[in-house]
Parts: sequence; C-alpha cells; structure tokens
Amino acid sequence: MSGKDDRAAARIRLADHRTALVKVERRLLLKSALSLGALSMLSGCDLQDNDSVDKALWAMSRWNDRVQALLFRGDKLAPTYAASQITNPFPFNAFYDEFNAPEIDGADWRLEVSGLVRDKQPWTLDRLRTLPQAGQITRHICIEGWSAIGQWSGVPLKAFLQAIGADLSAKYVGFKCADRYYSSLDMPTALHPQTILALDFGREPLPVSYGFPLKVRVPTKLGFKNPKHVVAIYVSNQNPGGYWEDQGYNWFSGI
Repeated sequence: MSGKDDRAAARIRLADHRTALVKVERRLLLKSALSLGALSMLSGCDLQDNDSVDKALWAMSRWNDRVQALLFRGDKLAPTYAASQITNPFPFNAFYDEFNAPEIDGADWRLEVSGLVRDKQPWTLDRLRTLPQAGQITRHICIEGWSAIGQWSGVPLKAFLQAIGADLSAKYVGFKCADRYYSSLDMPTALHPQTILALDFGREPLPVSYGFPLKVRVPTKLGFKNPKHVVAIYVSNQNPGGYWEDQGYNWFSGI
C-alpha cells in the first residue's frame, strides 16, 4: 500500500463514526446550529486530534454564521403574542444563580458608548426615555430547550444608534454587562425593528432578575444573544464575540 493510501486509510470515515461526531458536537454545544452540509466538513478530520476537530467545528460555525446572515431579512418580524399568553412567572436565566444578579443604582448608572460613533457621551436612564419607545410581546427561546413569552419595551436599537451617530455601515454592535457577560450582534440585526434596548418588563422598569437597568431584547435570536445589565455599547468592524459564543455557541444564532 502506498504512503498516500496509508494516510487515506488512517482517516476516519464520517459514516463509521456517527456516534463519535455527535459527542463532538455536544462538546462544543453546536448541535442545534450545524447543518448537514457543514457536518460533512468533518469527513476528512482526524477525530483523535482535538486541535483538528476544534478547527473544523469553528470553521463550521463560521460557515453557519455566513449562511444565516445571508438568509436574514430585516423586514421579517418575529411572531408576537397576546397579553393573555405571557408566561407567568417568566423564568430567570443566566450563567449564575438568581441571587447573584448585580444590584445597580439606576441614578448612578451610565451607558458608555464607544467605537465607530460620532457622539460618545454616556447616557442616563432618563435621557434614554426621551428617545422613541417601542413595545413587544415575544417569545424568548433558550438554547437549553425551553421558551417563554414576555413583554418588553424600550428604545429601538436603530433609533439609539442613529442618535449617537453610529456608522451604520459597520459590521458589529457589541455589548458589555455589569455581570461580566458580553455579546454582540451583526448590524442588520441591530437595525431590525424588533431589536430594542429594553427598559421595562411588563409595564414596570426591568426588575433585577430580568436585567435592570437595561437589557438588549432581540426576538430574532436565541436567548443568549439578549444580554442583561448592559453598561456599554460599541460599534466595530471587528467581531466582538460573546461570553457563550467564545465557548462554542454559534455566533449568529438566528431563529
């Protein structure tokens, strides 16, 4: 057998190792986002080589990002619901226990703005409420498999980006949070009419458990793309990544 044949025989065929592939998918939490087309990219990957597998899976995730971005439509709205369908109580969700949610003094809180924007003055809560407000009753869908319907209202992110003179041709909008969480959106999603800087849940200011004083509500994305306790927003052409995205979740994660 030639050296070329030896190398070919050493490679593990996708069809012979379907079970192992599933385990690999779970390891990087990409199972729900992978397409069959992307999965086929693993057929030439040596599954005994962790670096090789990781590189292949990250390549798949980036490929999925590009496909989802191409399919995304700025005029397609997420489903909305009646007030009678709101989930009560709405579940708490975070990477920490509820009693560890950060307590923030709304009077002292400031929203920092940076990056590709004209006006970098920080914003107070009162000033944010002078901007146009929009409300929605939409479904929060968690990557863990549960969903719940809630009512949020606040400033359309598009209106905020326009108010600070953001470069709307930039690629990304990033968010930093008081609980060490961080995330980011592609600009088309940031400009979607249902993407808002939520200040209220129900008809009251956001409670601590749900992200006081400001949460990014994005009903066209999975729940982990909805950061809470936001303290900074920045516009960039460099992908800011995210808390879970940098650990293997698909970055785009559209619904």
